[in-house]
Amino acid sequence: MRNFVVVLMLGIMVLGCQDKREETVKEEVETPFNWDASTIYFMLTDRFNNGDTTNDVNFERNQNTGVLRGFEGGDLKGVIEKIESGYFTDLGVNAIWMTPIVEQIHGGTDEGTGLSYGFHGYWAKDWTRLDPNFGTKEDLETLISIAHSKGIRIVLDAVINHIGPVTEKDPVWPDDWVRTGPACDYQDFDSTVNCTLVENLPDIRTESDDAVELPPQLIAKWKAEGRYEKEVAELDAFFESTGYPRAPRFYIMKWLADYITEFGIDGYRVDTVKHTEPYVWQEFRKVVDTAFAQFKMENPDKVLDDNGFYLVGEVYNYAISHKKAFDFGDRKVNYFDKAFNQLINFEFKWNVQQMDYESMFTKYDSILNNDLKGYGVLNYLSSHDDGQPFDPMRIKPFETATKLLLTQGAAQIYYGDESARKLHAEGAVGDANLRTFMNWDDINSNPKTQAVLAHWQLLGQFRAHHPAVGAGRHHMISEAPYVFSRIYKKDDFEDRVVIGLNLEKGKKIIPVGGVFPERLNIHDAYSNTDVTVENGNVILNNEYDIVLLEAKTAAK
Repeated sequence: MRNFVVVLMLGIMVLGCQDKREETVKEEVETPFNWDASTIYFMLTDRFNNGDTTNDVNFERNQNTGVLRGFEGGDLKGVIEKIESGYFTDLGVNAIWMTPIVEQIHGGTDEGTGLSYGFHGYWAKDWTRLDPNFGTKEDLETLISIAHSKGIRIVLDAVINHIGPVTEKDPVWPDDWVRTGPACDYQDFDSTVNCTLVENLPDIRTESDDAVELPPQLIAKWKAEGRYEKEVAELDAFFESTGYPRAPRFYIMKWLADYITEFGIDGYRVDTVKHTEPYVWQEFRKVVDTAFAQFKMENPDKVLDDNGFYLVGEVYNYAISHKKAFDFGDRKVNYFDKAFNQLINFEFKWNVQQMDYESMFTKYDSILNNDLKGYGVLNYLSSHDDGQPFDPMRIKPFETATKLLLTQGAAQIYYGDESARKLHAEGAVGDANLRTFMNWDDINSNPKTQAVLAHWQLLGQFRAHHPAVGAGRHHMISEAPYVFSRIYKKDDFEDRVVIGLNLEKGKKIIPVGGVFPERLNIHDAYSNTDVTVENGNVILNNEYDIVLLEAKTAAK
């Protein structure tokens, strides 16, 4: 039951109007892409869509696992299928973030929840190769090419903090590469950084500047695969050109940068940021920027726009209220400085429960345009490792869409948010509940799911077409009915948005004066009807409690 209302009156300011009483249109202009207004679709690569069943089992990963602790078959070809079908375009998604696709440990580990394999991608064995369960480099190249052709950016997931657990098939790396203890207790900065996240998750010695040799198991692996000389030659060239010491972190940065220079990915979501020295991310920023500039120079025909490389950091428990300084108790750290465009906002799920709309929107407007000016946040309501998601049983999927997609900042849709995929599975323990397979059957056959998806699609497409929703300045027009504007300006582009919440069904009088001029023809995409601005208002009369209005523009 939709117990909320959204009114979007989206349009471009009319210029050159000779008579404000006459309906006027402006030539349609291309909407500039802005990461701070983006809608990013986040998926576990293994749990989204199985496009190639022949790669479902590799490295004899065939033992029985705990519930949802093994590979389920999702892969890059499955993602390609959904990009080609228009699924993401229909949802208004303009960036896709996938969990790590590098080769994972071959064995499994049992930490009390049953045997677990590295289906989630965060247990790296070899950064230089894709895990065959996810696909091939040719698949990745195809995926990026098709996504870019549809204006969709690709964000991969970077892990520099740790390797995968030690198993019978995956021996520990040398001591000069990793520490195996103590486990972090998170009491202060040191006990969050100079330690292992959990038991049996070797921690990369990111603090070290000492030169190290390649791990012997990696040398043996590359030789067996016939690419040892090539990989070593590339490493030699990297260290010679950069002057960086052959320290562990710089090896990994080089390997991650290769996905930029070779494939042209658009960004990285960086894992476990606060568990690594802050200067590491400033170094990483330099490496990825250099790689992105090289890719653009060598591939001018593949350049989407003049945006720089995107970095969003996972500083666990960072909140927008922290502004630029994350507090460890004994030390505050600014992770934005010379490093991240955005940080993931762990506070948002609490804001939507504890604050009214105007208080929340005013707060976000103030922080993003003052203390965080030039940076941003990525809001989310459910995730792969947040055990306290908003609405885990999907009782309020319409409300979830409205609050997530209409709040300022970038928006992260976690796969299945848009289809009311329940974050619970019989017999699953802990974060496995968050990681069920995408509910395509519901999307294809369940009318209730289809209605939820349709709502997400309408809001998502308006958000994508109008950066004012996510990056515009906020101003309340009317308290009752609750109506506000968002206005976004960049260079010669201007986008004006009016949003109203909690309106009555039936006849609705929406004040738009000062935002849209008199006699402007407005289209309501929700009911597919046209209305006109009269005396500073728009009048609608329909059964919906939501209207999506935009100023009609002339075709290009």
